[in-house]
Amino acid sequence: MVRNPTRPDPLLTPEDLVESFEPIIGRPVTIRPLQPADAAIERSFVTGLSERTRSNRLLGGAMKITDAYIRSLIEIDWSRDIVLAAITMLDNAEVIIGVGRYVVDEDGRGCEFALVIADAWQGHGIGRRMLEKLLTVARARGLKVMRGEVLSTNQSMSKLARHLGFKLARHPDDATITCVTLPL
Repeated sequence: MVRNPTRPDPLLTPEDLVESFEPIIGRPVTIRPLQPADAAIERSFVTGLSERTRSNRLLGGAMKITDAYIRSLIEIDWSRDIVLAAITMLDNAEVIIGVGRYVVDEDGRGCEFALVIADAWQGHGIGRRMLEKLLTVARARGLKVMRGEVLSTNQSMSKLARHLGFKLARHPDDATITCVTLPL
């Protein structure tokens, strides 16, 4: 059976993407699809990122956090792209502590991923778990390669990518960016 990578695997529903685990922080974390109803907690997550973390995620660029920007983060074409949130409970409310996504290339063969973990939660295995989940979904959907661009100064992300088998190379047009690539 040949899979069409632009159509979701019928065995992978949004419910299939939900998983809970307890990382070394000693608090349960659930990874689940980010939904339009999450706009308020996504806004809190994005505005709570440090300048360094925002810079790492946006490759040094600035962002203006508007309603349109938040909608662009949470309203996606699920038949092609994936966006997952790592959520925990704090003070009886859901809080996003990480977001991972991939966007399928125009040709439908590969995808580009992005990952950001809230500052207080970095270094606890959450990013690794999210990237592993993105890799699993991309493989199940028949994609052939996953890529990302990482600021060369973002050693944590480069180390994670290398650990998961990504090959690292300098961007051909920008020495401040490292390209990470993994055949699926």
